[in-house]
Amino acid sequence: MRPDLILLCLAYVLSQFFRAFLAVLAQPLATDIGTTPADLSFASGMWFLVFAAMQIPVGAALDKVGPRLTSSVLLLIGGGGGALIFAFATTPFHTVLAMGLIGVGCSPVLVASYYIFAKSYPPAQFATLAALMLGVGSVGNLVASYPMAWAAETIGWRASLVALAVFSAAIAAGLFFKVLDPPKENHDEKGSVFDLLKMPALWLLFPLMFVNYMPAAGIRGVWMGPYLSDVFGLSTSAIGTAALIMGIAMILGTLSYGPLDRIMGTRKWVVLPGNFIVALACFALAFWVDLNVWLSVALMALVGFCGASFPLLIAHGRSFFPPHLIGRGVTLMNLFGIGGVGVMQFATGRIHEDVAATSAIGAYQVLFTLFGVLLLAGLLVYLFSQDRTD
Repeated sequence: MRPDLILLCLAYVLSQFFRAFLAVLAQPLATDIGTTPADLSFASGMWFLVFAAMQIPVGAALDKVGPRLTSSVLLLIGGGGGALIFAFATTPFHTVLAMGLIGVGCSPVLVASYYIFAKSYPPAQFATLAALMLGVGSVGNLVASYPMAWAAETIGWRASLVALAVFSAAIAAGLFFKVLDPPKENHDEKGSVFDLLKMPALWLLFPLMFVNYMPAAGIRGVWMGPYLSDVFGLSTSAIGTAALIMGIAMILGTLSYGPLDRIMGTRKWVVLPGNFIVALACFALAFWVDLNVWLSVALMALVGFCGASFPLLIAHGRSFFPPHLIGRGVTLMNLFGIGGVGVMQFATGRIHEDVAATSAIGAYQVLFTLFGVLLLAGLLVYLFSQDRTD
């Protein structure tokens, strides 16, 4: 891999970390600044919604000024600045503000690499390269599990966030000096994201894109910690271990999905059965919600593994994009994928709070069932989509 792609991969490690680290800090944040599971869900939702909203301007920036400036400037201001604000948080609102700013910083990282792949490599390799970037970058998901729990218990969560702010600023500087913008192409065609929204084929992909990442991101990013603590009484370090298991499953799933479209000659019929298994695992979590802690961890790992079709769905959408709208296209798909998680995090926080007032266990049963139902709805629409490979 080129040096600039390695740096983008490190930046994506940060992005994966920031979307998942709240789960293992549930207990220390509750003790120090009084956060509740609903507060954490709201803060996580803010990260995802801001991240999603940024995809439109980021897409335009990629096509106009390139990935170098887009990724470096936003990561420095958002990632470094947001982590610093989080480190000095004294109320739950400060965590929401920090997570929103961090969402700005992380918003261009993955799509900047996807933009380079789409512009500099053969189309048939896009899904494999995208999955490789996602899989390797998901090491951040692992760092946000047991290592973050260990750091929080050893040096404190505040010092850990200060270190992350410094690391974010250093990576941003590296991106500024090392990222190579693809050569500019002269296109007679003019267009915008609205031209993509006029394509009927994409509207059969958007619903599944909207719900595909919800179960894995929602469970790993927020609900795993409160669930294992409330239902099974696990400690912070034990929750970190469970999060590590799910994080490894997500990485292995991403790397497994990557080459399958070329091996099997289809994207649609790889994505469909994988996500159907995720829906079944969510229903199993709801049904056996308090039966056995390791059964629950195994089912959450299954959600992580089989729910890792995100890059394959992006590749499916990319096959319909005209060349002059590649940047806007990949960010539009990312908007639906990340935006769906953000909406769900806001909703699940409120749902959990309402149901938990009468039944702590019932609240998690409702959440897991909701994940499964929404995924089945997205699959039903996707069933009618046009299969396309490069």
